Amino acid sequence: MNSHTGTLDSVRDYYGRVLKTNRDLKTSACCTGESFAPRLREILKDIHPEVIARFYGCGSPIPSELTGKTVLDLGSGSGRDCFILSKLVGPSGRVIGVDMTPEQLDTARRHVGHHMDKFGYAKPNVEFLSGYIEDLKSLGIADNSVDVVVSNCVINLSPDKQRVFAEIYRVLKPGGELYFSDVFADRRIPKHLAEDPVLLGECLGGALYIEDFRRLLAKVGCLDYRIVSNSKLALTDPAVERKAGMIGFHSLTVRAFKLELEDRCEDYGQVAYYLGTLPEQPHRFMLDDHHVFETGRPHPVCGNTAAMLGRTRYASHFKIVGDTRIHYGLFDCGPKSETIGSESGSQPGGSCC
Repeated sequence: MNSHTGTLDSVRDYYGRVLKTNRDLKTSACCTGESFAPRLREILKDIHPEVIARFYGCGSPIPSELTGKTVLDLGSGSGRDCFILSKLVGPSGRVIGVDMTPEQLDTARRHVGHHMDKFGYAKPNVEFLSGYIEDLKSLGIADNSVDVVVSNCVINLSPDKQRVFAEIYRVLKPGGELYFSDVFADRRIPKHLAEDPVLLGECLGGALYIEDFRRLLAKVGCLDYRIVSNSKLALTDPAVERKAGMIGFHSLTVRAFKLELEDRCEDYGQVAYYLGTLPEQPHRFMLDDHHVFETGRPHPVCGNTAAMLGRTRYASHFKIVGDTRIHYGLFDCGPKSETIGSESGSQPGGSCC
């Protein structure tokens, strides 16, 4: 980590000493995001006020079907998402939070007992580890040991993102899921802005150019990812806008799976049926921003989508008809969401997008 010490020290100082609560943020980057689902809003009522006040995130990266699972939160901060996940995985599940900021870790650890009492757990199912998200092996997190990796507006802060994604795919089990929210840019950030301590701390200086993100995932073997939500960020602070107003920043929630997938959506004539068996989603299941599966309704899917539904923890909730023995060419994935940096409507990466 020596070559990146300056950047990490700047981030640690910003989140440990400069910011006292999320009201001190200068932009919407680390506090924007889609509204919490009803199931999460109910849990949020039990989260300690100090944990909420000292939490800095840009979305709600908490997927469904987590009971009994092992979930890893990268850059867990004051622990808000970890404590929500603690409730969702249940007493038989496990949540691991990793952060490098002592002040944030102290806040999280002080409130473990509070949340275990609220949830009625006899013993903690959440732990907070002090370390770097670029080096999970040194924290004892083994290969193929984690069901789901989440992160909330933190990966942009890393000076070595390729190593972060490599570690994520090392620790994920086959079929495991990366589900995270972060800030992305419509171009590569100039060096002088990437090193600006305020822009870095505000989750802007380290924002990944969306095409470079696609390339990084491909390097670790992930050839298809999905956009779940996409919100353009407002630079509300005049000084920040003067520095970086020429760049388009978006908060995206992204999901990707540890699966052998193709780099394009291919058509094998497969059809997916959602069984409506997820308790919080009885009528429809949303895989991404344009794959919404209505209960019982046949939905033609590409080979990659069929794998995401049929070879992951979601498999018991779907019926997949067909296989990959006969190929019919490229699959038309249909509606396209807003891109980053364009009004044309073409999607910013990901195969089935």
